[in-house]
Amino acid sequence: MAAKETHAAPPPISPMASLGRKIFFDPSLSASGRLSCASCHDPHYAYGPPNSLAVQLGGPDLTSQGPRAVPSLEYTLNRTPIWSKEHPTSRLEQLEETDNSPRGGFGWDGRFNSLRQQAAFPLLAPVEMANASPAAVAQKLSQASYWSELKKVCGDAVSSDPAKAFNCAGMALERFQLEDPSFHPYTSKYDAWLDGKAQLTPQEQRGLKLFNDTQRGNCANCHLSEPGANGTHPLFTDYQFEAIGVPRNPEIRANRNPAYFDLGLCGPLRKDHSDETSFCGMFKTPTLRNVAKREVFFHNGRFHTLREALRWYVQRDTNAAAWYPRAKDGMIESYDDLPAQLRSNVDQVTPPFSRHKGDQPVWSESDIDDVITFLETLNDDYRP
Repeated sequence: MAAKETHAAPPPISPMASLGRKIFFDPSLSASGRLSCASCHDPHYAYGPPNSLAVQLGGPDLTSQGPRAVPSLEYTLNRTPIWSKEHPTSRLEQLEETDNSPRGGFGWDGRFNSLRQQAAFPLLAPVEMANASPAAVAQKLSQASYWSELKKVCGDAVSSDPAKAFNCAGMALERFQLEDPSFHPYTSKYDAWLDGKAQLTPQEQRGLKLFNDTQRGNCANCHLSEPGANGTHPLFTDYQFEAIGVPRNPEIRANRNPAYFDLGLCGPLRKDHSDETSFCGMFKTPTLRNVAKREVFFHNGRFHTLREALRWYVQRDTNAAAWYPRAKDGMIESYDDLPAQLRSNVDQVTPPFSRHKGDQPVWSESDIDDVITFLETLNDDYRP
């Protein structure tokens, strides 16, 4: 008789993480009473946005618009390093060390070094859950069905100290995101292929080759595709920050002000590196796992299909007129989501960004088909 296939049950999560799960899905913690963490970070969409809005809506009446696209929370949470930037100490190091981009931290600009810090931001942000203060959040927590559970996990002091109740919620959200297996399932076809349990089709193999080719797509330069030294499956990010010149998005209301610019590492949300102008325009490289499930791409949500995002990626400079506006003098304003004096920060050296007007793009439409087919192997819930 053939043995029955068995599946090990996922390990139980801690009481703190279980509390965090309840908080994550609770819309009553918002000023509107209708917005939870899961509203923007939907587990059915790899803990990313469940729609094609460039940026999500929040605030007391759910009409306020945030400044950036919602990233996925999957995979990178438990392996993201704290924000850091190495500074070469000698001229020799400056010449030899070419890959010293800032890296780490949570959020598009890496300004949070812990998930509990990151979790506190949307609870208080006026354009998100819009609570006036930590005390306002604590008041809502005291009315929640899980209040007794919160007191059991964090102590009775939370009843008389709103700051402790607020901090307890942050710690619980952190533990939920770190412990719950749904944030790092590793159930894609690519994972099965790495484990020798699936075969990539010829088209998927072509797409992977194009993805890795250092002289063409060169995607794996930032979206690492090889297993780690200890065999860990790749997360398709190097946690670093890059300025790649994504076009300005007119869907973002703040962009109606021509003087407004989202400069990533040097502001406006992040304040501690506002004087380091070489950082301006840099945003963290996101994971590409489950990217084919998304309907909004890049930090400003400029593109709404994967094909369009990939076309821009390989045609940014070879056909800039297709992606950027013209100034009054008729010249194309490449990298128009940065002030003119900062556009030199944009990568114009690393393939495929090393090509120029009139050059042949590194990928044809057929190549893009192949790359999309490969990227679909990064979707979880693969069934042979």
